Amino acid sequence: MDNAFAQVQSPGFPPATNNGSIAFILICAALVLLMTPALAFFYSGFVSSRNVLNTLMMSFVSMAIIGVTWVLWGYSFAFSPGNAFIGGFEWLGLNDVGLQPSEYAPQIPHLAFMAYQGMFAIFAPALISGAIAERMSFTGYSVFVVLWSIFVYSPIAHMVWGIGGLLSLSGGWGALDFAGATVVHISSGVSAFVAAMYLKPRKTYPDKLSPPHNITFILLGAGLLWFGWFGFNAGSAMEANNLSVVAFVNTNTSAAAGALTWLILEKSLRGKPTAAGIATGSVTGLVGITAAAGFVTPIAAIIIGSITAFICFYAVSIKNKIQVDDALTTYPIHGIGGTVGVILTGIFASRAVNPGARNGLLFGNPEELLLELAAIALTYFIAGFGTWIILKVVDVTVGLRVHENAELQGMDISEHGEEAYKG
Repeated sequence: MDNAFAQVQSPGFPPATNNGSIAFILICAALVLLMTPALAFFYSGFVSSRNVLNTLMMSFVSMAIIGVTWVLWGYSFAFSPGNAFIGGFEWLGLNDVGLQPSEYAPQIPHLAFMAYQGMFAIFAPALISGAIAERMSFTGYSVFVVLWSIFVYSPIAHMVWGIGGLLSLSGGWGALDFAGATVVHISSGVSAFVAAMYLKPRKTYPDKLSPPHNITFILLGAGLLWFGWFGFNAGSAMEANNLSVVAFVNTNTSAAAGALTWLILEKSLRGKPTAAGIATGSVTGLVGITAAAGFVTPIAAIIIGSITAFICFYAVSIKNKIQVDDALTTYPIHGIGGTVGVILTGIFASRAVNPGARNGLLFGNPEELLLELAAIALTYFIAGFGTWIILKVVDVTVGLRVHENAELQGMDISEHGEEAYKG
């Protein structure tokens, strides 16, 4: 790493070429980081009052763990030169990752690209915590995050975004995923479903569950997620340019369409539109547009947000009927929502929006839809099988499930010795 910085300071070395894009990507990185504490509030509003701190902590510990491991090895495994499935060891400890431009983003320093991608790596395992809320030990979850980021997140990120990755536009199959629907949402959603099945239901499920303890937290979290998602999607253009504008507009449009669709469904089918509903609907719209943000028109973004919310609404209902204790519906929202979004990307993608991409089915290229389906299938396999193996390993080493008495007492006291609310 010292050599990389020394090279920047040597005479004649070309500096990063666009200070505006540097500022843009650093702001976007901060926005993506904000999404993890935003998720913490969103999730914690749904749980009982005796589990709110534990739920918050599961997101915050992801920031701590991945904030270190991404520098030590995560970034190298995800993005350094390797093979079609995973990166190599070249950038361990950020060796040779300095202020020089990178092949991934020539308008910004390599170090800035690394930092931006690290925020995605933080957010993904935090999403999984929603499925295992109120029953997984904090130690077990922390070890799980370390292993999952190595053996599930990094390979998928490399295959989708890495140069020469199996699914990538740069030397791979050419599947389209602008901001990480496969990398973040499908991988975490599928992993969440597997974890919920492996851990089995809470002792209070389904007959003695507490209602959401704080709807205000849910709305606050959803609002901050909406705000942070502009960095998630617009920043994926990797510089301040016209494409980032398109992704920004599509992000807001799809979120709004998802929120409206969810409210209409609630009003029509249940009689009353709810605050939790508009929050959840907006998140489904954000998830749905993630893959397509830089490839489609704003009109397509409305359709994508609406279709994703519609399907996720019924996916939540089906999840409740089959009684899989995915506590905070991570798979129906992120797994199903990400899957729908990737499929719709294969339909609505247009080179008129992004000349560097490929047309989708609607514009005469049915092959792209097939590629998106293949990317989905591969992501499901890696995330599902990898997560099951990791859970087995963690279970037989440090353990996964807290004791029944600790679960009934509440995770805040049993795991952290603290209470969110006194009296």
